[in-house]
Amino acid sequence: MWWRFLKALKGGEHRVASTTWIAATAAVVYAISPIDLIPELVLGPLGLTDDLGVWSILALLLAREHRRWLTALPAR
Repeated sequence: MWWRFLKALKGGEHRVASTTWIAATAAVVYAISPIDLIPELVLGPLGLTDDLGVWSILALLLAREHRRWLTALPAR
């Protein structure tokens, strides 16, 4: 079902909410930026918690979009 969702996004059948686009962009920028709220160099594995939090929020937003897409599908 996720492949159909990705095809619907690519084909323009489903419009993603602007908050999801903003969060996705922010997550990618945060992941590749040298600035880190909790640096791994100082705190070791504990420093990955902020990165995990950002990616978790993105995953939740993506799941919400998938649910929106599923509810908009015609019943079979």
